Amino acid sequence: MRIFASALLVVMAGLFFVARALEPRHPAWGFVRAFAEAAMVGGLADWFAVTALFRHPLGLPIPHTAIIPRNKDRIGDSLANFLRSNFLVPGVVARRMARLDVAGAVGRVLSAPPREGPLRGGAGKMAATLLESLGDEQLGNLFKSAAAQRLRQLDLAPLAGQLLAAALREGRHRPVINAAILWVGETLEANEPLFRQMIHDRAGSILRWTGLDETLSSKILDGLFKLLGDMAEDREHPLRVRAEEGLEKLAERLQQDDELGAKVAGWRDHALANPAVATWLDGLWQSARGAMLRAARDPETARSGKLGEALRQIGTSLQEDEKVKLAVNRFARRATAGFVASYGDGIVTLVSDTIRGWDAKTITGRLENAVGRDLQYIRVNGTLVGGLVGVAIHTVDVLG
Repeated sequence: MRIFASALLVVMAGLFFVARALEPRHPAWGFVRAFAEAAMVGGLADWFAVTALFRHPLGLPIPHTAIIPRNKDRIGDSLANFLRSNFLVPGVVARRMARLDVAGAVGRVLSAPPREGPLRGGAGKMAATLLESLGDEQLGNLFKSAAAQRLRQLDLAPLAGQLLAAALREGRHRPVINAAILWVGETLEANEPLFRQMIHDRAGSILRWTGLDETLSSKILDGLFKLLGDMAEDREHPLRVRAEEGLEKLAERLQQDDELGAKVAGWRDHALANPAVATWLDGLWQSARGAMLRAARDPETARSGKLGEALRQIGTSLQEDEKVKLAVNRFARRATAGFVASYGDGIVTLVSDTIRGWDAKTITGRLENAVGRDLQYIRVNGTLVGGLVGVAIHTVDVLG
């Protein structure tokens, strides 16, 4: 377009000289000369205006030229402030996100058939390369740190109390009590000689001399076995009822007792400080990273197995379940608005500092490549409009 605009200016110059030479032969050439003359003026004026935006015309240091290179820092700050004031505003982002169905879009991606979905080899390779290029140690440490921090922020006592209360209401505690009774019985049976010896050692000398200590041991053990059997068979056994009442009180205390909650939090922190937990988190990260790499390298295989079936079920729920869709869209809206509120200033600073870091030649080249074609159209239009104005002026002059 620059060549075309310049060539048009040259053509107007040539036409001007031809019309000037032929004007004495016929009055019509006067109109041609006026058109070409005004077109040259308009074309040159717009060439000067367009060139002055990016550099000094003809290299001459004319005032108020090379506008963009001289003001690149101010342009960067203005652009950054424009973004901050008009786009990176939580309210604006939230209103925009309210019109987007994020859940539906994610659901369509997840529920698409393996061979027709948008997951393709290129995206998979890019994801795999990204995972491999980022340092495993740094990512692993970041993951473990984030996971440990989230666990430390988790208030375990009320959660455990709620889970225990729900289990008691639904009777899911009964198999646990049965298992505990069975374990006590098996332990007692496996260590029967030890218990008999303990009773023998604590019996009086008369009982040992008469052999009644052995009879006493048998009676005690038989009574314990009968008690355990009755507890296992009878859900309304007094000891079972007392055990369930104790569990109910524990569930209530976990939810309401601040002192017990503080103890549970201390146990939680102590457990998280254990190296075994760090090892477990590291194994969890390695498993997750391996699964992500396998899925990225071969997305079709990953989506065709159990994982793919689960993803498709999730996708269907995201599209059809209105409650799930509403919750996901609300979360996406709040998360995006929160991200803008937290990092909007950082994004603005990034834009401003990036433009400040460009040299004059770089920013001139990038802006000129972005809008230069339209600017050259301005030159063409200036040439043609100037020519038409010249014809109009010449017409008024002739008629006058």
